[in-house]
Amino acid sequence: MSNWIWLIIIVFIAAVIILLLKILFLKKSAKEIKKAFIEKTEQNTNTLISISSHDADMKELAATINTQLHIFNQKRQEFEHGSLELKEAVTNISHDLRTPLTAIYGYLKLLQNDACSETEKTYLSAIEDRIKALKQLTEELFHYTIVYSDAEELSLEKISINGVLENSISSYYVVLKRHNIIPKISIPDKKVERMLNENALTRIIGNIISNAVKYSDGDLIISLAADGTLRFSNHAAELTEIQVGRLFDRFYTVNSARKSTGLGLSIAKTLTVKMGGTITASYANNILTICIKF
Repeated sequence: MSNWIWLIIIVFIAAVIILLLKILFLKKSAKEIKKAFIEKTEQNTNTLISISSHDADMKELAATINTQLHIFNQKRQEFEHGSLELKEAVTNISHDLRTPLTAIYGYLKLLQNDACSETEKTYLSAIEDRIKALKQLTEELFHYTIVYSDAEELSLEKISINGVLENSISSYYVVLKRHNIIPKISIPDKKVERMLNENALTRIIGNIISNAVKYSDGDLIISLAADGTLRFSNHAAELTEIQVGRLFDRFYTVNSARKSTGLGLSIAKTLTVKMGGTITASYANNILTICIKF
């Protein structure tokens, strides 16, 4: 009787060992699939996932993943090709529009210099406003293709955020005054220096101020903290939290900004991220706040 008990124990131990080995081989295969899957998706390669296991179920799993990877790579190539074509088309269109717009603007200035009636001056002024708006849109489209290009790298150097902020506010003084906005500005005396690209930072600040001009109810608070945090706040009663949540989306505009391409804040976010910063938008008590931190 004891011999049978020992035999059962030995068979049981052998079965446990076999199961443990089976589990170990399955875990090894799962790790191989996981590692290979990450490599295939990151490297954009057409090579297939291979595993050392001869288990039928694991081999079937690997084959299924390979099929989906093949479809995924095809879709990614189509998307990248389409994205490249779109960028080239936008660049060409914006470039083609800039030349005739410049010529039209030049002839318009000649007309404005001639003796005109008050009615004609009104019409010419309206035409000038539309031309300026169209020029701004073409510029945004042109910079869109540059900013979103993966090949576009920003050269960084130590710059004073204080100085760039002051210059940017000064350049928008006329625009702010025209919209009856007198900004409240808080900038520390001590220089706040970071490794940034001056042109990119200038564009970021400019795009945010332009956004404030579109949405502000007549106020604007701009502050720079010693830790490198920039804040732009203004009352904007017509906005909603949902709209604010989409302000950084490409081509997104709200009803009060139909003249815009919806690229200004999207470009600002892309440039901020490229320089290692963060940018967020919040909305509370009808106040829109855009915060940037480097």
